[in-house]
Amino acid sequence: MRRFAFVIGAALPLSLGFAAQAEDVLIRIEAKRGAQAAADTARNWGAQFPDVVTFPLADGWVGIALGPMPRAEAAARLEQLKQQRKVPGDSFLAAAEGRELTRIGDAAAEPDADPQAAASAGNASTFPQAQPAATEDEPLPGDLAGADAAPTTDAGTAAEPAPEQFFLRLESTTDRARAEELLAKWRETLPEAGLWTLPNGRLAIGFGPMDRATGTAWLQAFRDAGAVPRDAFLAPGEEMGEIAIIGKVPDLGAPPAPDAAPVPMPPLEQIQRALRWAGHYDGAIDGKDGPKTRAAMAEEILRLRTSPDTATAMTELIRRREAWRAEMGLAELRDAHTGLMLPAPMEKLQFDRAERALSIYGPKDGSGAALILFSQPGGQQEMLDLTGLVTALGWVPAPERKVERGSVVLDGRNQTHIGHAEGRVVDGRVQGFVLIWPVSDPENQHRLTAEISDSLARFAPGAAEAQPEAPAIAPAAAQD
Repeated sequence: MRRFAFVIGAALPLSLGFAAQAEDVLIRIEAKRGAQAAADTARNWGAQFPDVVTFPLADGWVGIALGPMPRAEAAARLEQLKQQRKVPGDSFLAAAEGRELTRIGDAAAEPDADPQAAASAGNASTFPQAQPAATEDEPLPGDLAGADAAPTTDAGTAAEPAPEQFFLRLESTTDRARAEELLAKWRETLPEAGLWTLPNGRLAIGFGPMDRATGTAWLQAFRDAGAVPRDAFLAPGEEMGEIAIIGKVPDLGAPPAPDAAPVPMPPLEQIQRALRWAGHYDGAIDGKDGPKTRAAMAEEILRLRTSPDTATAMTELIRRREAWRAEMGLAELRDAHTGLMLPAPMEKLQFDRAERALSIYGPKDGSGAALILFSQPGGQQEMLDLTGLVTALGWVPAPERKVERGSVVLDGRNQTHIGHAEGRVVDGRVQGFVLIWPVSDPENQHRLTAEISDSLARFAPGAAEAQPEAPAIAPAAAQD
């Protein structure tokens, strides 16, 4: 294997500590900075779910979650809630053990309860609260039914009329079977869509209701994302006719107020990093406004629905990423043996050993995580030799390979762990990393690989270069 053949000794087994994952977990749905903000938000979630809990995080953040519950039950529930858009798309499972949980229902029952105790919590996912979803077996909400009766106050006087409601008209047909096929297709991207029988007898797919300003702004955002036809339009509720198949009330962030100061657009490099973290961008982190970046921003606006305004939505996405980094305990690791620096979840890792070109961090407290860093003089062939080495050692099981000039990426998994490796040729050196992560947590694995890949850099010559004959080097500092 040429230059990398000498590190076969690194095949000493890593005690990764993978377990049967039978522990109770939480469904992490949001986080807020500050006890009062977290308490208010948690009470809103408590109106929808009976098992809302809060717990303290780092730097004054408070986490908001559902649970605790067995992992298998939580995984199935989280998938269902995401499909129904009842929780944020970046919600994830987190261990319940060791957290100081406060059940919101218990705290709310006490009239004088301390709001800080009711909200010892924080990640960072501000998600607009979903309105109750109508089903085909439930009474139709007044907004959708278009009731003619004027509401009255307790005194019997006429109340202010409800604001006019609008719907996005997506597509129409005269054939009922075809209409239902179209509805099923539209619900893959807009699951709240419903079917109306128009006054002229045609059947129309619609999405709503919403006020005019919200509808106008979101229609443009959906068009930009390619999520609706170019000829989709905003129709008043009275033109929709009668409900044939009930949809759900969509949860859409309000557009900026007409007189509000515009939100400044964050730097494009920050946006690209956040979009990669969210899983919507695979282009270069170059700060350039290209078609991949624009498409990823539009997709994220469609998925998250915090705001139809691009700058507002991207600011919120960046805030979510920063809160996740705090939740994961990411810290800058400067590894003196390889001379590489990168963000790493050091609460889950501990230094194991250094062997020639490798610096190995194993699992801490049975976390099931491991990180291997490497730095070695060489070029394309040495990088390909590394591919075979990583596979032979089982760090990336049965990998899929993506090989290009100057870079290689390996991805694979088995019943216990996910392995991801990246190698690059930089200034006459092959350098990179291998991340090993529990198979039960693929979402955080993907996010961590994106964070490490985007930030991996060389800060100094490695200790192995200064002392080439030394078989091992003392542990590098875990962080600054």
